[in-house]
Formats: sequence, structure tokens, C-alpha cells
Amino acid sequence: MSVLKWNAAQVAKKVIDKEELFILDVRNVDAFEDWKIDGHRFEYLNIPYFELLDGVEDILPKIPTDKDVLVVCAKEGSSVMVAEMLAEAGRDVAYLDGGMKTWSEYLEPIKVGDLTGGGELYQFVRLGKGCLSYMVISEGEAAIIDAVRFTDVFINFAEEKNVKIKYVLDTHLHADHISGGRHIAAATGALYYLPPKDAEEVVFDYTPLVDGTTVQIGASSIEVGAIYSPGHTIGSTSFVVDSKYLLTGDLLFIDSIGRPDLAGLAADWVGDLRDTLYKRYRELSDDLVVLPAHFMIIDELNEDGTVAKRLGQLFAENHGLNIEDEEEFRSIVTEQLPPQPNAYQEIRQVNMGKITPELDEQTEMEIGPNRCAVR
Repeated sequence: MSVLKWNAAQVAKKVIDKEELFILDVRNVDAFEDWKIDGHRFEYLNIPYFELLDGVEDILPKIPTDKDVLVVCAKEGSSVMVAEMLAEAGRDVAYLDGGMKTWSEYLEPIKVGDLTGGGELYQFVRLGKGCLSYMVISEGEAAIIDAVRFTDVFINFAEEKNVKIKYVLDTHLHADHISGGRHIAAATGALYYLPPKDAEEVVFDYTPLVDGTTVQIGASSIEVGAIYSPGHTIGSTSFVVDSKYLLTGDLLFIDSIGRPDLAGLAADWVGDLRDTLYKRYRELSDDLVVLPAHFMIIDELNEDGTVAKRLGQLFAENHGLNIEDEEEFRSIVTEQLPPQPNAYQEIRQVNMGKITPELDEQTEMEIGPNRCAVR
């Protein structure tokens, strides 16, 4: 039987199209339980590689013959060997090229919608990490918001669309992934915007992003307008794009709200978080489509693979927007938090420009699930 090599794009298609897939994950149990390839109709078997060194005969009854089987490990090597053993035992299987490292880094660009005058808005979905980045395009120009560190993906996409990247903006100083914002700006000559209240320790030049900042993309006046919205960080800033979309950064997600503790100032910022979510956002139109910077679970993806929902729906359905008692709110967002992101303090240092790790180190920093939400 044959062994196939699948790339991350093929797996992403199965996630987005809600196809069936059986995954044999040969990483250690703790690594699997902490973070795996999530799919709506995926089944899993976790058997650490070292338990299969003597053969795969014992697990054959657990592996289906009526659906695709993918073997996954951390960086590919172990999954190749297990896949070859399964093939020798008469099974058709595939392994993931590059393993979970590659899955963590893959971005799927998906069109969110059309904008005034022929413009377009794209969401870059990082399925393996839960990160969401954006590109606003109009009349040959582009703005990128909350770019992750894989700068070539954005630059190449802009080239495919025949547009010039004019502006790169971060909604806040990120703590769970390394930003590609200033690097894209340096490579393209674009302006890089960052909220100054989050940038007091940065060691590079930037353009201040403050309340009321408006960036015009193209001659069709698609405006990316900034709204100061502290809470996740003291500088957190939201954007209203083309009067249709609300980019909330890590303040508001589809199924949760942002956590205020990643700079060690949860008690100081919890009031700002509540004011943003319960006052500033309440003044906006319910018809704005919320586009966050992260998603938490695979169920937050829409049928087309995007992560988006009307603000009015979130006010009705998102638990974090419906905690009437302020003390209960304070308790939830300061005392009932999930584990903090992997290496978040070092990632903040990278995003300030204070340290510049090698690529392998950056990969290790970002390993694991997204943990920017309260719950």
C-alpha cells in the first residue's frame, strides 16, 4: 500500500469543508491533550511513537479502512516511519509534511466580503494557532491588520492581487504570537501603526495609532477608522472598516472576551475592559460584522471558513457581554482564567523589538493553542 504526503493546505481544506478524517497522532500524550489538529468531523487516536517501535499490528483494528487516515507528529520524522509501517501492514495512509510545526504556521486566506467601489476584505485564518489577520484592498492599495510573522504570505498575496501594501497596523502589542507588522512595513515601505500606550518600551520607529486615526485605502475612500478600546491591553484599538466591519483585536471574540492579564495588570485593566465591551461597543451599530484577531474553537468557523458574526448577535449570545454584576465580571476576568500562552513574556519582548530570536526559537515560542480569551 502507498504512503502519501499531505501538506497543511490539504488538511485545512478538510477542516473548512467539514470532511471526515482519522488522525493517528504519535506525539506524547501531554502534547496531544494540550493541542491537536481540530476538525468538525475528525476522529483521533493518540499513540506515542515509542509505543509503536515494535510494530503497528496491535493498533490496526482501531484504524478505519473506510476513511482517510493521516499520521501526525511534531516535525514529521516519526509520522513518516509509522505511516510506512502501516503501509507495510496493508493500509493506505498519509503523513503531514512538516508535522505540527507546519500546521502551526499555515495561513488560509479567505475572502470576507466586498467593500465600497470594488474593494475587498480578506481574512487570513491560522487554523493551527487560532490567529486571524486581515488585508483591506482597494484600487491598487492594501492595508494589513494584525499580521502574524510569516511576512512572505502577505507580501506574496498582495503581489497576486497586484496591490501595493501602504499601511500595516497592529491593534495592540501581541503576547501570544509574534507580529509580522513592522517587518512587512520594512520590506514594502509601508507605514507601521501601533498604539502608543502599548509602545512605551518598543525600540523601533512606528506611527502612533490613536483614537480617531483614519487610514484611507485607495481612491474609493474605504476608511479604516480607529477606536481606542482598552482592556486586553491599555493601548488596544479597534477598527471600523468601510462602515461594515468591526475589527476587535483581542477585545471581543465570537464565543468569549479578551483577558486583561498578559502584561501583569489584570486588576488595573479590568475596568477598561468592561467599559470597552459594555459602553464603547454598545454605542456602535448592531449590524457591524465583528472580525476578531483570534478564535478559540473550531466551531467558531462559519460555513465558508471565516470567523465573523454580527455585533448584535454577540450582544445576545456571548456570555462575556452579558455579566450584569460588575464584581462577578471582575472575578471571571481576573481569577478564572485559563493557562497563559506559551512564552508570552518573551513574545512581548520580541514584539517590542528588544530580542530577536532565531526562526527555530520563534517556532518554539508559538507552539501550542491560542489562549487570549477569558474562557
